Amino acid sequence: MAEHALSINTKHLQTSENRRTFCRHQQYTLIPLALLILAGLWELIVWLGQYPPFILPTPRRVGERFWIAATQGALWWHTGVTLTEIGGGLALGLSAALLLGYWMAKSRTLERFVSPYIVASQAVPIVALAPLLVIWFGPGRLSKILVCALTLFFPMLMNTMLGIRSVDRDLVNLMRSLRATRWQMFTLLEVPSALPTLLGGLKMSMTLSAIGAVVGEFVAADRGLGFLINVARGNFDTALMFVAILTLVAIALLLYLIVSLLETILLKGRQ
Repeated sequence: MAEHALSINTKHLQTSENRRTFCRHQQYTLIPLALLILAGLWELIVWLGQYPPFILPTPRRVGERFWIAATQGALWWHTGVTLTEIGGGLALGLSAALLLGYWMAKSRTLERFVSPYIVASQAVPIVALAPLLVIWFGPGRLSKILVCALTLFFPMLMNTMLGIRSVDRDLVNLMRSLRATRWQMFTLLEVPSALPTLLGGLKMSMTLSAIGAVVGEFVAADRGLGFLINVARGNFDTALMFVAILTLVAIALLLYLIVSLLETILLKGRQ
């Protein structure tokens, strides 16, 4: 009986694993299929509406414009500038949000003191703050990094506070009874417990970082994908605008997938 039950359980696990594998493969197959359907609908809309290229170019024209910009090297150069600004904004914004969010979660006094200023800063649109940052810090890369950092700061801050405060109090009391140090409490309990919430905030921050960098480039820049969009708009080169926008989408998706992969690795044992 025990061997029969073990055999049934093994078959059930294999079936579940096969089903999950099939779902993953099906998901990867549906992505290019959905892109093909989207491109077909796009082409159909242009054909039915008889839109000129400066209003709505066809996917083929956008692809040709992408090839020209890529072979000339301009697209990769502007993309590299934007990626540098995104990287700097992520480093600055995430560091500040994690540090401040942790101490606000641990100290109600600090939260009551700082929260009004943080909420007030979020009431002002980043588009309105970007020109001030350009005036104060110049039109160079620093102002773009600051705009990017401010864009992603608040979501990561709130997720950090929520994650740290969601730690089970019984486990905290247990660690204290075992005379755990503050560092042991942080590394062995608080970070593992808050990890799902922190990764959720990191996903949101990754996608917002691209928005922040481009908003800063819209205000004042002579390079970057935001600058490229402004140039294309001035020249009525709508196809180039689509190329820059789709490149930004690809960057945001890539950053999101990196965090998703990290989430899968870190939370694999828990799942």
